[in-house]
Amino acid sequence: MTKIKSLFMALILSLGVSSAFADGHGSTLDVVKERGFLKCGSNTGLAGFGLPNDAGVWEGIDVDVCRAVAAAVFGDASKVEYVPTTSKVRFTVLQSGEVDMLSRNTTWTLQRDVELGLEFVGVNYYDGQGFMVPASLGVSSATELDGASVCIQVGTTTEMNLADFFSANGMSYEAVPVETNSEADAAYTAGRCDVYTTDASGLYASRAGYPDPSAHVVLPEIVSKEPLGPSVRHGDSAWADIVRWSLNAMIIGEEKGITSANVDEMKNSNDPEVLRLLGVNQVGDTGAGYGQWLNLSDDWAYNILQQVGNYSESFERHIGPNTPINIQRGLNALYKDGGILYAPPFR
Repeated sequence: MTKIKSLFMALILSLGVSSAFADGHGSTLDVVKERGFLKCGSNTGLAGFGLPNDAGVWEGIDVDVCRAVAAAVFGDASKVEYVPTTSKVRFTVLQSGEVDMLSRNTTWTLQRDVELGLEFVGVNYYDGQGFMVPASLGVSSATELDGASVCIQVGTTTEMNLADFFSANGMSYEAVPVETNSEADAAYTAGRCDVYTTDASGLYASRAGYPDPSAHVVLPEIVSKEPLGPSVRHGDSAWADIVRWSLNAMIIGEEKGITSANVDEMKNSNDPEVLRLLGVNQVGDTGAGYGQWLNLSDDWAYNILQQVGNYSESFERHIGPNTPINIQRGLNALYKDGGILYAPPFR
């Protein structure tokens, strides 16, 4: 797509969204409340991030962000409809208004944030692109992959990263394009490609689902920065604030030691920030809590932490060391624990 064409499409889509508000449909929050549930653009299926379980219930750390927003808006984390989206169509689905937010392992980049008319509201997983190969190949480094065939999802940042890495190392490769994670898994395990490349978290998630995970090696090289996070449409800053602070509430909850198990007890905390977060303290002498600034009830963050849990609870439940995916916190640890996870102050 040419730059002029992509700019034109972004303009038309943004005008369409703006006109929808102007025609009386109201803000995104109004639309969501009137509908009675949140529509969340999710993955087509990635274990630990967004995938229906055996009972058909969606689970994952990306899913938990959607659940947090539903808890904030409705007081009920279950009021979400998940709309599976491929890498190729995910932005169009959001831009067109088919979903209210996107939460499906999507990298925050300049083009996506500015040219495509999206607004990324935070990072819920700091990642980087990696490579996975069959252990039988005897490869220990991505610099040994000259001439390899590589399975890669179209419409992702991994395409350019792959080209840059091989070019910088004087290597060539044969791309095997696929549309979805499940297609990539099928192509890779069937031997249609020598290498599978995507976000390292996705590689660990895929490997955990293979019949013999030990037969596959995730190579040590991480060749990009992939800050993954939820996004909304440009033009409705009030809705962006709600999604942003729903994620922040989970992060601050971990920082302050608030869990789904002790959230009621924490209402008796001596920490003023905890009391503000849980809707106990008011804003000055207004008689109202901090929910007024988001057009939500004062217990919106309490509902998130009580029903979804803090960031650590979500991480450990879906992708942590005690799960088949077995990912360490690393960069996704709190800033005070050696990571870079950080939320602005709640005041």
